[in-house]
Amino acid sequence: MNHLRSSLIIFLLVGVTLSVFVEGGSKRRRGTAGAQELMIPVGSQAIALSGAAVASITGIEAAEWNIAGMAEMQNTGEAMFTHATWLGDIGVNYAAVASTFGGRNIFGISLRSLSFGDIMVTTPENPDGFGETYSPNFLTLGFLYARRMTDRIRFGSDFRIVNESIMHTSASGFVVDAGVQYSMKDSGFKIGASLRNLGLTMRFDGSDLEEFHPPGGSEPGTPPEPRRISLQEFEMPTTFELGVAYGPVDMGPVAVTLSGSFLNNNFSFDEYRFGIAANFLKVLDFWAGTAYGYDPEPYGVDNIEDTPDDAQDDQWDQQNEEFIWG
Repeated sequence: MNHLRSSLIIFLLVGVTLSVFVEGGSKRRRGTAGAQELMIPVGSQAIALSGAAVASITGIEAAEWNIAGMAEMQNTGEAMFTHATWLGDIGVNYAAVASTFGGRNIFGISLRSLSFGDIMVTTPENPDGFGETYSPNFLTLGFLYARRMTDRIRFGSDFRIVNESIMHTSASGFVVDAGVQYSMKDSGFKIGASLRNLGLTMRFDGSDLEEFHPPGGSEPGTPPEPRRISLQEFEMPTTFELGVAYGPVDMGPVAVTLSGSFLNNNFSFDEYRFGIAANFLKVLDFWAGTAYGYDPEPYGVDNIEDTPDDAQDDQWDQQNEEFIWG
């Protein structure tokens, strides 16, 4: 009972944090978050489960899904290196390493970078370019911590520094992740919760945003002066996920684990995720999963709390639907 009471307290704290910091997604917020590289999935096991791994993921791979699972490393240290190709031939490079310190404490570090290749520099006067190229740099550096609180409860947190730079314009910020897992070892049930990408806003700034204009009311021939364009801040793509898992269920030569989760996305649709993992003869592992998007505020449906802006959004969306289907 003590273990269950402690786990309930931790889940309550996570829930309170969610209610305070994570505003429910709305039609006007969709697609407005930045730092979308934080949403690119990493890790073959969790991806194969369609992300339904918040309760069951363990080891170094858990750093990107539920940091609490990192406390269940099987060895004194683990490392992970991946490379994948994302949309538009964007290369996603990821590396993470962690090791135990002081028995139950685990510390680690992670690095994620995006490679866009060489992009030709163009201007309104030279739309075909003039031989010069540039390459944006998107980097995320994370500091990982996880602890095995008891034989059933695991907790973890992650502090990440985010930097995006395009030529002479850049933006920097930071996000915090927190997660918890609880294992009912006697019954095979596992519960997990993960709050990810909670942070302050970011804004691009740099010399490439400067334009030169003559001072107002100046005489003809007056040298132009620099004027810097001020860009709007953007928020981080905060998410909260709550999930369960059951297993492994011994079925002779096969051991099966079932998992499911609900993802609350602050800037997009919510998701229901389901996965199944099978181990054959303790030699081969197979994973499969599926995910379903859920729109908590579908367009065209009246909402008591709708603002005039929401009503305008509904009207525009209805007109677009008539245009598409008409």
